[in-house]
Amino acid sequence: MSDPERSLPAVRRLSYAVGHFLNDLCASMWFTYLLVFYHSVLGFRNTNAGVLLLIGQIADAICTPLVGYESDQTSGCANYGKRKTWHLVGTVSVLVSFAFIFNQCLGCDQHTPQWASLIYFSPFIIIFQFGWAATQISHLSLIPELVRCEHAKVELTAYRYAFTVIANITVFALAYLLFHVQAGKNEDSLGPADINIFRNLSLIVLGIGALFALFFHLGTTEGRGSGTESGGEEGRKKTEEEEEAEGERRPLLSSSSVSSSLLQWKCWLRQPSFYQVALLYMSTRLIVNLSQTYISMYLINTLGLPKNFIATIPLVMYVSGFLSSFIMKPVSKRIGKSLTYFVGLLLIMAFSYWVLLDNKMGEQIYGAAVLLGAGSATILVISLAMTAELIADQTQSGAFVYGAMSFTDKLANGVAVMMIQSLHPCHTAVCCPACVWFYHYVMVAVTGGVAVVAALALCSLLIWPIKIRTRGLQAVSDGSTTVN
Repeated sequence: MSDPERSLPAVRRLSYAVGHFLNDLCASMWFTYLLVFYHSVLGFRNTNAGVLLLIGQIADAICTPLVGYESDQTSGCANYGKRKTWHLVGTVSVLVSFAFIFNQCLGCDQHTPQWASLIYFSPFIIIFQFGWAATQISHLSLIPELVRCEHAKVELTAYRYAFTVIANITVFALAYLLFHVQAGKNEDSLGPADINIFRNLSLIVLGIGALFALFFHLGTTEGRGSGTESGGEEGRKKTEEEEEAEGERRPLLSSSSVSSSLLQWKCWLRQPSFYQVALLYMSTRLIVNLSQTYISMYLINTLGLPKNFIATIPLVMYVSGFLSSFIMKPVSKRIGKSLTYFVGLLLIMAFSYWVLLDNKMGEQIYGAAVLLGAGSATILVISLAMTAELIADQTQSGAFVYGAMSFTDKLANGVAVMMIQSLHPCHTAVCCPACVWFYHYVMVAVTGGVAVVAALALCSLLIWPIKIRTRGLQAVSDGSTTVN
């Protein structure tokens, strides 16, 4: 068995897993607190707050496939590796832009027109989303290059998600401390006095994320060839020797005729499995991101809880997600990825029905948060593992696949948020009586409603399993010749 068939050493698994930590910290603030900050703290109208989030999602959706394509085509800076080069570019972009998003615009006051503030924040949001996309795609694209074994891919994805959960726990724990230390006399409601809390939180997040990004770049070595980096130069030589020895033992008609040829990006668009996995991934991200976006509004406006709950409840969600990530690999190995994903969907649906039936939820929200956190962690890890399974040994175009998946996710999230914001019954910064029921049904729809779509996508994969179909496709062989 070649090196790529085995798991990476523990240190390299760890260094890889923390490579997305800065992105995860920023994404946690982006999805959980962006609408709250601009609507409840800065006093933006619902539609204007939604426009800013939509601008970010569209920018991310456009940048993601472009970065994915360029990441596949470029060779990287010197011997640094193409994936790590793009990761570094993305990290720098995030570091120089994110702090401006969660702060009052320079020179603005209560008399500044909101359209002027929108113009001010938009460039920083676009730069941040470009950097976020570059970091995300390059980091995901390393998975099928570092390991080839399916269970090893699930393992790396689980480690990656474990640190995603740790990042979210870090953000919410820091938010909880800042709310208690700096909230002042007004402890129950959000307002302009809380600007400093969100500004300080963003600065702390950037400092911590920069340290983890440095550890990733120092500890992760990107191989020159696809899927051959797991044990240094010696490991690569061993892999080449083993593959040469195995060549004579391979049947003339292998189970996948693509293994000796490289699919062009256009070929992916003619793969049915590509669209099946894209629908599953998009549905998964809609559940995870929209529930994270509107949980704060639901807690404050529908349940009428104090503002410190927008830190404690997401914290409970991600602690449960963190714990469930440890059992992801053995469970998926035992019952398969599809059934594991279905278990996660059942937890999401249980949360949705609980919210639907209990409209005066108090302390029970902690139990519901455990269900949502565990279910979200499960479906997100498995959807990423299914994407890696789709790519298989086609690592040279892996960034395009991840970019296309992320494109559907970002665009769908942006459009969904804008639609929800435009349907908001109140037109003031303060929640009117109608918005109490509005956020109640929003939480039901973005969890239970989208979970039905995800279940249909999962059923399609059970009927037509993930498989690359090569008949009639044009691919590029290892010798750079075109074949049909």
